[in-house]
Amino acid sequence: MNFFSEARVLIRENIRDYGMFIALFVIILTFSFLTDGLFMSSRNISNLLDSAGYIAVLAVGMTLVIVIRHIDLSVGFVAGFLGAIVAILLTQTGMSMFVAIPIILVLGVIIGLFNGWLVAQIGIPSFVATLAGMLIFRGAILQVTEKTGTIIIQDDKFNAIGNGYIPSLLEVSGLHLLSLLVGLVGILLYIYSEFNTRRNKIKYGFEVVSKGIFALKLVFVSAIIAYITWILAGYNGFSWTVIIVMLVVIIYHFLTTKTVLGRHIYAVGSNPEAAHLSGMNVKKITYIVFGSMGMLAALSGILFTSRLQSATTTAGTLFELDAIAAAYVGGVSSAGGVGKVTGAIIGAIVMASLTSGMNLLGVGISYQYMIRGGVLAGAVIFDVMTRKKR
Repeated sequence: MNFFSEARVLIRENIRDYGMFIALFVIILTFSFLTDGLFMSSRNISNLLDSAGYIAVLAVGMTLVIVIRHIDLSVGFVAGFLGAIVAILLTQTGMSMFVAIPIILVLGVIIGLFNGWLVAQIGIPSFVATLAGMLIFRGAILQVTEKTGTIIIQDDKFNAIGNGYIPSLLEVSGLHLLSLLVGLVGILLYIYSEFNTRRNKIKYGFEVVSKGIFALKLVFVSAIIAYITWILAGYNGFSWTVIIVMLVVIIYHFLTTKTVLGRHIYAVGSNPEAAHLSGMNVKKITYIVFGSMGMLAALSGILFTSRLQSATTTAGTLFELDAIAAAYVGGVSSAGGVGKVTGAIIGAIVMASLTSGMNLLGVGISYQYMIRGGVLAGAVIFDVMTRKKR
């Protein structure tokens, strides 16, 4: 099989994984053309990634929840509520952010485990259990902000999480050196991971792509990382939000692809009954996934509150729907057992890119909602059609 034939077969067989990258590429080209390059400016890309951060974190957790055939509708208002709690701890008790943030993350885990208990132990459908949680925490936000309304946060260190950037150390031709080094490390880690995966597949007799296709993939992805790094380094460099999201993706990508726990999560999602008969503790996996979702909801609330530099009564509204949309656009399957955390991040960037591009073009908010809804419907239709072909 020649190079081009292999490429066509590879794309056709992995269209679920590559489809979102193609969609993102088309969106970027379209908006760059329509805005005369403004869409790809350093300032806009930086703002786009920062605005997508809190949804991207939620989307990572939501992907795993959907993979095991459940849903979590409570995460939006859990994030809003815990964001309000961290604001109260910082402003009314004078607590250090280094103490407040771990407390909030632990509270998130506890809330997630409670949802897992309702689903795994009591047997309540996740839709109903988390819908109840959504209503409870919507009320809880109103309760804790009832006396003060919007809570303004004056802690500069905390606010830097959502608005600050990593130090530049030194500028080289107007580019932030540390951001360039971070991008370089990212490229090297990606190349190492791909080589390691390929070596293990060959070792155990699995089929791998040809060296030409493999090299093309390495060059293409490395070029994308390098280009984004160059764009951001020309503005203020990598923001702390982007760094946090990158760490979440790296950790969860490792957990889901390189550990026994990750294999069990996908096995449970593919066939819970077969996984149980194989000796896997399905209830334990459900607890872990929902606990993880709660922790990421807490982190999302911290990122959002820090970005606004305040806690508001409306925080968390529609966060869960944006996270679900990002997960589905990123390639997670409604049938369970399929989906990658890296895809969830791409899905979040796709949705954020749509919003950013339409804002730059002055598209009305009513049309924005309809277009985003159409994109989500298209992603689910695409998922169903690709499963039917298999």
